[in-house]
Amino acid sequence: MKIIGLDVGTKRIGVARADSNTRIAVPSGFISVDGTEWAKIEKLAKLHSTNWFVLGMPRSNEGNETKQSQYVRSFAKELLKRLPDAKIRFQDESLTSIEAEERLKSRKKRYEKGEIDSEAATIILQDFLETFSGGSGAPSSSEALSQNPIKDTLQTAQAITKKEANKVKMSARKTKHKMKKWPIFLILALVVAGAVGGFFVVQKIREHNAEERRKEYARIEAEMKAEVFSFTIRPGETIFDIKKHLVEEGYSQEEVDKAFNAEYDFDFLKKRPAGASLEGYLYGETHEFYKGVPVEDIITKYLEGMGKVIAENNLESRYAEHGLTLFEGITLASVVQKESPAGEHATVAQVFMTRLAYGWRMGSDVTVSYALDVVDPERTTYRDNSAALTIDSCYNTRLYAGLPCGPISNPNLASLLAVAEPADTSYLFFLTGDDGLMYYSYTEAEHNQNAYLHCQNLCNISL
Repeated sequence: MKIIGLDVGTKRIGVARADSNTRIAVPSGFISVDGTEWAKIEKLAKLHSTNWFVLGMPRSNEGNETKQSQYVRSFAKELLKRLPDAKIRFQDESLTSIEAEERLKSRKKRYEKGEIDSEAATIILQDFLETFSGGSGAPSSSEALSQNPIKDTLQTAQAITKKEANKVKMSARKTKHKMKKWPIFLILALVVAGAVGGFFVVQKIREHNAEERRKEYARIEAEMKAEVFSFTIRPGETIFDIKKHLVEEGYSQEEVDKAFNAEYDFDFLKKRPAGASLEGYLYGETHEFYKGVPVEDIITKYLEGMGKVIAENNLESRYAEHGLTLFEGITLASVVQKESPAGEHATVAQVFMTRLAYGWRMGSDVTVSYALDVVDPERTTYRDNSAALTIDSCYNTRLYAGLPCGPISNPNLASLLAVAEPADTSYLFFLTGDDGLMYYSYTEAEHNQNAYLHCQNLCNISL
């Protein structure tokens, strides 16, 4: 679950964000208080798909609320008006901006005031993540959330204050009769000494806590460096492409290969033939990850996306209506993905499904290319198209009838749905012309004519 932290000021609002699973807060810029802040906060909530907010609650050195505290409470009430389903929590804070500035100075980089606010929001959100529910961590999506979190927070604070006050009263009653026997000057001396001593004790505690917190943030930054990177799997990319991109992100080839050979606990993966790879099952999206996250976690994120698409679109039963298993449907969709320009997926799917129904070979060049990627990625053996078309591979649909032995790319939603609901046409051939347009035909003679008229270059490109 995503959480947004806010350091609310009268001129700027520092922003931080975190995921309750990783529990590491990272700075996310700032918002100017200029009348557009509410629209930007709403946009921020939509962007991160969350209604959870943690607001820093300023306190004086004595732990009391200040004028700024009331400003934050008013801000929270307005936030609830704008986002009625918002879940708001307050996190006590004092001198956060000073600590934020010290952290930025320690990095020996130039910074602006807005960056201080963002860093302060990060400190506030990290404190919340570490102290929520008495140290049990940040809330999970399964936890029951309060209908009035602001009221609950206030009631909790009031209960604690009342409890502490009662302790003081009881202590005062027990010692009242003893104090009558003490000279007034001695009592005053003890009070002064206690106050001075208490000041230094409190100061020491604060310094210790600040030092501990600085060490903790230094540890987190050393391990995670609080850096986030975006990783994108594009529709039509293969496992070979994805592995290459992961190595470019700094992962070793060994750990990437190990992750792709690992077992993942998803029901839809269990329906693949034995020995099948993850090809076709990494749904193309962009996700953000912390630097150093295991490759297995990255793969799991994209598998979760595929699982969601399969379930929400009822793909398994819809493919079954066409006599295809889930694996076969995804395999065909992966070919459609590589063969179809935008808007043509359903018609291309119809052509292939008709050819399969007739027992014909699919005759797809993109399956030959994938066979080459598996057997001869550098094209050192199969140097021209004539040789490539003869490659003895279960992926070569120019040579063998039926579907290839597995997916050849990671299909997008349009390709997956095209197999579930192909176009209501009866073409048997197609090609993409040099002009980017699709040309369909019913006979091989028509197909050859289309190739002669519209595909002098593209149809001769190297596989």
